[in-house]
Amino acid sequence: MTTTQTTRLTGALVAAVLVAACSGDDGGDRGEAASATTAQAPATIVLSTEGNNLNAYEPDPPFRKQTVIRTAADDPDGLDINGQVCMVPDGSGRQLFVAGEDTGQPERTPGWGIFELEGGTVGDLEAREVGRLVPTYQTEGPENYGCGVLSDGRIVTTDIGNQVTGPPTGQLIVWFPPFDTDEVPYCKIDVALPTPGGIHVVDDVVYLAAARPPGNGIVRYDGPFPTSADAAGGCGRVDGTGAPLADEADKGPFIPADEHVATPNAVVGAPGGGFYVSSAFTGVLAEYDDSGHFVRTLVTPPPGEQLGAEPYSTGAPIGMGVDPTTGSLYWADLAIGITDSIGPIDGAGTVRRITFDADGNPRPPETLDEGLDFPDGIGIYVPADA
Repeated sequence: MTTTQTTRLTGALVAAVLVAACSGDDGGDRGEAASATTAQAPATIVLSTEGNNLNAYEPDPPFRKQTVIRTAADDPDGLDINGQVCMVPDGSGRQLFVAGEDTGQPERTPGWGIFELEGGTVGDLEAREVGRLVPTYQTEGPENYGCGVLSDGRIVTTDIGNQVTGPPTGQLIVWFPPFDTDEVPYCKIDVALPTPGGIHVVDDVVYLAAARPPGNGIVRYDGPFPTSADAAGGCGRVDGTGAPLADEADKGPFIPADEHVATPNAVVGAPGGGFYVSSAFTGVLAEYDDSGHFVRTLVTPPPGEQLGAEPYSTGAPIGMGVDPTTGSLYWADLAIGITDSIGPIDGAGTVRRITFDADGNPRPPETLDEGLDFPDGIGIYVPADA
């Protein structure tokens, strides 16, 4: 099969894979929160969305784990959490983060939750929802995934839109603080994205992954972005749902889908510059430089290994996060397989990490956790007193 054929095939299929990951699995038992705390808080804590739960891990072996938020199916006071996790500095000293939150859908409209996180060690973390970001959607059964934060505290998000076929209707949205209500004002920047996923923001430039044709790859958006949900703030139009729409969007392809990454799902910054890009369906995690040129492959299936009833032994990378203190790369493995259909295999997901030697060479991946249902997002939390 040629590269072009592979790109077209997987670009269509990965949409269903991403949607399955966001939807998660409401059933199953979850591990209890760790009962003891370490003597000293780790410099970073790895957050991961999985099966509509939010898990936290210590960044080094034995990778102690706590389920911070449980799915509503397992906990009457729980919430359904999914997608990318992003810390949100608000200048108040509180530790806030944003993540997909779709508890009670379809009766309750999906959105993104704003959470206050307390505690500095795995085992004593607590999170409570303090606000929600709820836009209009262009498709039924919407799925939210990506998030990012601009330097002044505005939040950007992506929702998937049409999943496999039809015109691209994924959305990039900017939200305006404060974020302590369920009616946060927003402006849509783009409403024609083909299955958008993870977001990376650097110097107020927004990079996002788009998984299916047309235009799959890493898309770059240059500011300035709207500052309010009206014409005075650069948001003077409306979309087909009647929601505020930006006057214009300065966008362009940055890393087109290629033979290395055919179905981009997420993008994060590499230490010292450049980017890591994941492609869950093809089982690839690759590195690109500041200009978007291919550097190397970090994860790829072994030669001759075929996707089937068992997932690739090397996993299906999707959400990622980089430890700012060590440069280690953490990633969620969807464990995609082919049974009656193509998608994540129940109980086969993992969370993994890649560390690097003194010369910057990647070591073999290590597994933080296994036996997971639909792990799809990663976030990196640096406690204030770390």
